[in-house]
Amino acid sequence: MKQASKHRILILGASGFIGRTIFRELDSYFEVYGTYCTNEVEYGDNQVYYKFCLGHFDLNDLLNSIQPTIVISSLRGDFKKQFDAHKTLFEYALANHNFKLIYLSSASVFDGKFDLPSYEYDRPIAESNYGKFKISVEKMLLENIPAQTTILRLPMVLGINSPRIVQLRNSIKINAEFDVFPNLIISITTASKIAQQIHYIINRQLDGIYHLASNDMVHHEDLFREITSKLGDNSPIFKSVYRRNDDSYLAILPKKNKLPAVYKISVSEVIDESTLKDEIITLKNN
Repeated sequence: MKQASKHRILILGASGFIGRTIFRELDSYFEVYGTYCTNEVEYGDNQVYYKFCLGHFDLNDLLNSIQPTIVISSLRGDFKKQFDAHKTLFEYALANHNFKLIYLSSASVFDGKFDLPSYEYDRPIAESNYGKFKISVEKMLLENIPAQTTILRLPMVLGINSPRIVQLRNSIKINAEFDVFPNLIISITTASKIAQQIHYIINRQLDGIYHLASNDMVHHEDLFREITSKLGDNSPIFKSVYRRNDDSYLAILPKKNKLPAVYKISVSEVIDESTLKDEIITLKNN
């Protein structure tokens, strides 16, 4: 049963892989709206999806029209345009004290740190432009609207229809190269688990920084070799990519802000969800 009077939720980037999954999880319980940019055929006639393209539409118009109590930001695109959109969101928050922003960040805020896994309140260190951008948005939000912000850092997100698994299946199908990083240790999760965790965070009105990642870690190459073995008898051409001589980490783990056990996930559970036999057969037939 929907709780429309409790929350009106706007998901920015609701047409993406993660955004769609979050929308499906929340739609039965809240008044939920989403945005899309390019998929006019699928979303053009949908009454709860609004067209919004960074740099071409005024986010204030959308906010004033929907008047959300919660915005979940899963935007992709040009970094400067994304930054400007989040500046608009924090300005909206300053004028609407009951408003909350849930920002989907990334483990990449730690991609300049290699020696250990990272926890919620470790200092972010990034060397990639993507990681530096994510840090800049986190900093802006936490400095201006800390009590109205929840930062959710995500590791690699897998699942049966995730872009990475689709890429792997296609590489297997045509016997193409697929990059693996033998010395890289990561944590992982699935979009469906993220959606469940966000539902819980909304219900509990949680703020702060959360690492929505598996409670264990795996080598990147071992992960994709195991997934491949579960998908069938064929393999892609695994191309080993070495960035450092020794093991390094791009793994985030929960430490201070832990969720209840039912909302946790392990590497083995992610692998299982990414290799469901009945769904694989359906996808092969299609």
